[in-house]
Amino acid sequence: MDSAALREAEAEKTTEFPIPAGCFAERVTSVKHYTDNLFAFRITRPQSFRFRSGEFVMIGLPNAEKPVFRAYSIASPSWDEEVEFFSIKVPDGPLTQHLQKIQPGDTVLMRQKSTGTLVNDALTPAKNLYMISTGTGIAPFASLIRDPETYEKFDNIILTHTCRDVAELDYGKELVTALKDDPLIGELVEGRLTHFTSTTRETSPVMGRITTLIENGELFKALGTEPLDREQDRVMICGSMAMLKDVKALVEKAGLKEGSNAEPADFVVERAFVG
Repeated sequence: MDSAALREAEAEKTTEFPIPAGCFAERVTSVKHYTDNLFAFRITRPQSFRFRSGEFVMIGLPNAEKPVFRAYSIASPSWDEEVEFFSIKVPDGPLTQHLQKIQPGDTVLMRQKSTGTLVNDALTPAKNLYMISTGTGIAPFASLIRDPETYEKFDNIILTHTCRDVAELDYGKELVTALKDDPLIGELVEGRLTHFTSTTRETSPVMGRITTLIENGELFKALGTEPLDREQDRVMICGSMAMLKDVKALVEKAGLKEGSNAEPADFVVERAFVG
């Protein structure tokens, strides 16, 4: 029996329900809870699973005949040996009410195909890449800032993360701090990755919605950069539907054109992301 078949057989032993066709059944390797509303977890990565940094995949739990699947951005880079996710906790959510209780050794289902628009391929090269995120919308950027290709395509990476409370920023802060000592991309990141955080409810050094900070120029003032310019700036946006709509309008007002995998351009939005 090959390793993939063995893993599937082991997964079936630990669950009451058969593994759906077209799914991997992977083992949880670690879980970390950041707040009452946020947690991150990692699962084993099938040898045949390929994805581009920034893509999302459907995941679920083997707890029903027809398990609930939701789209989750992959937070780990394409070279990682495991697959990482960053999730909200919804008390009565069809999936997250159960997902938030997983422990190392548990089984998570993952569809075999990933997709998405928050990828380097959907943008044309430029000097600066702004990654605008709120809440768990930072997940695809957690993948991209750990990918050497991002630093090959752009000179400067500006990751913005806006949350209600200070503790909700910890996942991103922890990640960016660890990058400096990363043996693969530590040198690439040095002096080229800027992490800009703000809060909307709890007091912090920078307060305000990211849309407000873009509109009033406070974001660019804090960064020491000029307002968005199509000649040198590219933008990726991920967060709530309202935030996506508002930031997209501001980016288009600045003259940037939306790109896609088929037609790379100046900015991209991920509408399928949950959270």
